[in-house]
Amino acid sequence: MNTGKIVFAQLMAYLPLHSFRRLVKRYRGDRKVKTFSCLDQYLCMAFAQLTFRESLRDIEVCLRAVQPKLYHMGIRGKVSRSTLAKANEKRDWRIYADFAQALIHIASKLYRDEDFGLELKETVYALDSTTIDLCLSLFLWANFRQKKSAIKLHTLLDLRGNIPSFIRITDGKVHDVNILDELILEAGAFYVMDRAYIDFARLYSFALNQAFFVIRAKSNLQFRRLYSHPIDKSTGLKCDQTIVLTGFYQKKSYPEKLRRIRFFDAGTQKEFTFLTNNFSLPALTIAQIYKYRWQVELFFKWIKQHLRIKAFYGTSENAVKTQIWIAISVYVLIAIIKKRLKLKISLYTFLQIVSVSAFEKTPILQLLTETDYNNTTQQIGKQLNLFDL
Repeated sequence: MNTGKIVFAQLMAYLPLHSFRRLVKRYRGDRKVKTFSCLDQYLCMAFAQLTFRESLRDIEVCLRAVQPKLYHMGIRGKVSRSTLAKANEKRDWRIYADFAQALIHIASKLYRDEDFGLELKETVYALDSTTIDLCLSLFLWANFRQKKSAIKLHTLLDLRGNIPSFIRITDGKVHDVNILDELILEAGAFYVMDRAYIDFARLYSFALNQAFFVIRAKSNLQFRRLYSHPIDKSTGLKCDQTIVLTGFYQKKSYPEKLRRIRFFDAGTQKEFTFLTNNFSLPALTIAQIYKYRWQVELFFKWIKQHLRIKAFYGTSENAVKTQIWIAISVYVLIAIIKKRLKLKISLYTFLQIVSVSAFEKTPILQLLTETDYNNTTQQIGKQLNLFDL
């Protein structure tokens, strides 16, 4: 007797399938496809992410073991390793990239008013990249070093909810600073970056677009101090200065004034020097904004530990990008469900429960709230804000 939807189907019900079908039509994903559609491919790969499947054979064995339930999961085609491998290799990865962006747009609205630790009305983004090492003999297209292949995952993370608002997948040789050319800058927003993104010509475009940046300065910065502003040294601040660049190419690339702030972090016993084009916020707030850049590092660490983006089911560029974008879409989908159901558990706990109950017919809200997870003894350190809610 049918007692309701299985857990996996309940999760997939939150997907905007009208957007997915429109994207499949745009990129002609189901052209000449008879039995295994793009939606079947997405659901199989999403199942692999949610239940931590290790390989295509693993996906095939698990899904064939529950053949009568595939229809209720939304999978209409026959699941086989070769069919899924061919779909990952041939079907345009942009279908899943654009679909992930559609989910990101939904999540951004849900987390727009989220508190990330600072009382700021402006949106704050953290920009960084992470490298995923690959085998040179299998991934020849992913240029990196003479004896190693790799890809880079460039991410712009919205700190209100830790939702990635921009992602670009490149080979390992692409320098981080080149990604600044691809950003669509939001007026009034703050962009927090490490020293790898210092390029004054590119940073000047932030000022021209009325956006703000906070970036660590290099030790060889050539500048002239114009003004020194009063500070409270008990807070760790060392100086708050208005400067102009004096290096020949630097001042040509950035002719306007900059703000230079030095801050001593008592926790790490390190001194940091920041540059910004914002002159209105207190110096201590600028230093605190940079401190929250660490959230993007935690984001990379989390997705590498809990999503399948380090071991790949295929070796072609299309297969790798398809898997990564589907993994990101699953991450954002879980964030959306967590927010809409007002769940207090961490995202880690959410995924662990789903991984062992994907075929149960328990209502998802009951499944995730009937146990008091706050009293468990497991300690999960350095969680992102999203996961601690």
